[in-house]
Amino acid sequence: MITLRKSLDRGHVDNGWLNSYQTFSFGGYSDPAHMNFRALRVLNEDRISPGRGFGPHGHRDMEIFTYVMEGGLAHKDSTGEDHVLRPNMIQAMSAGTGVIHSEFNASQNDPVHLLQIWITPAGEDIAPRYQQFSYDPSEKHNRLRLLVAPDKGASEPAALIHQDARAYACVLGSGKTLEQPIAPGRHAYLHCAKGNITLNGHELQTGDGAALSEERAALIAGSGAEGGEFVLIDLA
Repeated sequence: MITLRKSLDRGHVDNGWLNSYQTFSFGGYSDPAHMNFRALRVLNEDRISPGRGFGPHGHRDMEIFTYVMEGGLAHKDSTGEDHVLRPNMIQAMSAGTGVIHSEFNASQNDPVHLLQIWITPAGEDIAPRYQQFSYDPSEKHNRLRLLVAPDKGASEPAALIHQDARAYACVLGSGKTLEQPIAPGRHAYLHCAKGNITLNGHELQTGDGAALSEERAALIAGSGAEGGEFVLIDLA
């Protein structure tokens, strides 16, 4: 079963400095039909104006990872971390017992465009942890590049999260295909971040998403003139 979530059906807020689309209920957007998918609680697409951002605010008991598509995002938190996140990098934060952090556009001239994804952890009151690393962009071209995983023995370097979930990124060229098996009893969520792809025969465009349950595999193809970029999340 595949349930499509079209881009324009998402929650939306534009307050001038922040243009945000929310796949699931978040902040002032509330829809009982779209609260979460399995452990996937938040999938926000944000564009933040130059020099603007979110001042210090708190999180706890949540696994949060951020995927920047354009620009740079400056992160500071109460554990002493102070970094800038850019494309072809992944940042993951286990909020655990509580973290105060701020997130600002690192540029005074250019916007930043990102996805922020929250996953409910398997347990509460975990010690906070911050991780960030970069990878070569070729690692996600026409293949799934693992971003986060619950185990240290993953197939390639990934940020550790406290949940039985794995997230991948891919830039799939037009006409290129890949198949990702979905184990019995597991689920997946795919978000088309940019461009055009087909998923098990369904056309997806920028901002579209799809929840997969009781499917044996995700069959993905790049379509349109340039193909597409997407994030795929495997969930228990």
